[in-house]
Amino acid sequence: MSESVQQQIFEHLFTTKAVGKGTGLGLAITRQIVVEKHQGAIEVNSVLGEGTEFVISLPAKALTSS
Repeated sequence: MSESVQQQIFEHLFTTKAVGKGTGLGLAITRQIVVEKHQGAIEVNSVLGEGTEFVISLPAKALTSS
C-alpha cells in the first residue's frame, strides 16, 4: 500500500473502497481495541505491489494503575 494510505488506514471512516462499498471502520475499531483498551501496538509493514503485514502486540500481563 502507498505511504499516503498507510498514514490514514487507522482513521475513522477512511476507506479505499468505492462509495457504498465500505464503512472505513474496521481498522479504526481494531486500533481502538488493541491500543486503547489493551495497551498493545499495531505495526504495519508494507511493500507497494507486494503485500502488507500487520503485527499486533499485546502485553502478556495486564497493566494496572497505581
